[in-house]
Amino acid sequence: MSSETIGTYLKRHRDTKRMSIAELSRVTRIPVGSLEAIEGDQFDALPGEVFTRGFLKSYARAVGAGPSEVLARYGASRRVVISTPMPVATPVHAAGAGRGRRFGVAIAFVLLLILFTLALSMVLKPRGHDMPSELSFRSGDIVACVITMRA
Repeated sequence: MSSETIGTYLKRHRDTKRMSIAELSRVTRIPVGSLEAIEGDQFDALPGEVFTRGFLKSYARAVGAGPSEVLARYGASRRVVISTPMPVATPVHAAGAGRGRRFGVAIAFVLLLILFTLALSMVLKPRGHDMPSELSFRSGDIVACVITMRA
């Protein structure tokens, strides 16, 4: 690898192909501003690491430079270590998870209370033979009661 920067290396290949930046943008679908940032070695002006690597690959393919060589140069110049961050529960997420659990417990409690009330009402419900004689009337008893009240 030479001391030539990535931007100059790619620009030299583009000039060899006699392509304008607008034409390269149309072929690669990379915005002109991003192509200019690449040629000026201003990688911090690009949207992000994944986009930068994708732009470099597309640019290299379009001008006939080796994409793996360009990415190797980029990695060496930036000393980029690609790592996947571990998901971290923020206090907002932790509070939301706790609130969800409390809501589920409250629903379960209400359902159990309803079931308990239904079971209790079935157990304590008076049946016809369990009622006191004053409260259990048969149709003949009502007629006899009405007749005695009139007399």
